[in-house]
Amino acid sequence: MKYEVIEADGFKYIEAGEGETLLLLHGLMGELSNWASTIDYFKERYNVIVPILPLYELPILTLGVKSISKYVHKFIKYKKLGQVVLVGNSLGGHVGLVFTVAHQEKVKALVLTGSSGLYENSFGGSFPRRESYDYIREKVEFTFHSPEVATKELVDEVFKTINDRSRVLRILTIAKSAIRHNMAKELPKITIPVSLIWGKNDRVTPPDVAEEFHELLPNSELNWIDECGHAPMMEHPAQFNVLLEKFLARILLK
Repeated sequence: MKYEVIEADGFKYIEAGEGETLLLLHGLMGELSNWASTIDYFKERYNVIVPILPLYELPILTLGVKSISKYVHKFIKYKKLGQVVLVGNSLGGHVGLVFTVAHQEKVKALVLTGSSGLYENSFGGSFPRRESYDYIREKVEFTFHSPEVATKELVDEVFKTINDRSRVLRILTIAKSAIRHNMAKELPKITIPVSLIWGKNDRVTPPDVAEEFHELLPNSELNWIDECGHAPMMEHPAQFNVLLEKFLARILLK
């Protein structure tokens, strides 16, 4: 990736541009490169920050969506950020929701794309078979509507992660935490503007999940991207960026 990862005071992150802060939160198997097109598009007008979430560093006994949310809080305090726009994919969306419920005054708006928090069909509903490269490739392809988005580089990265025993234990711990931490009762408390940008063909967090989010979040809009799976910012970055830009223009110009 062309952006340098900054390492300072126990934090790792990418930062580009100036202006209102967009804080991008990656998913459980997500890489910083997942947000490359978003950073490229918005860095001329916004301060775009992508922290590396400490999925493999936090103590495993406390690891879960709440502890990762607390890390995001510490990061925002460390960077001395004012109100931010949180943009989260998959687990990153779930972390953003937990953070927003606890610190709504620090969030100007929230953008969720393929977010967990209500339901997630991770790894297609089965335990990851670590030894089989073909199996891992199929499950990475399952994330997208178009299998070709699952490049060899992406599959190799997931395969490497899945074959690290310590990382697998952490992935399963976080996944179980996400399942336990259902947000349905807390979502009505979130009154800031929320944009749901969802793939019409998302099989991990299917369209009815987006519709339930829309119903439970009192100040939300729902935008669909056709022929798109669980990671719209990767599969259809141009459409994702336009929808995000329209939302930002509406809520920031108020």
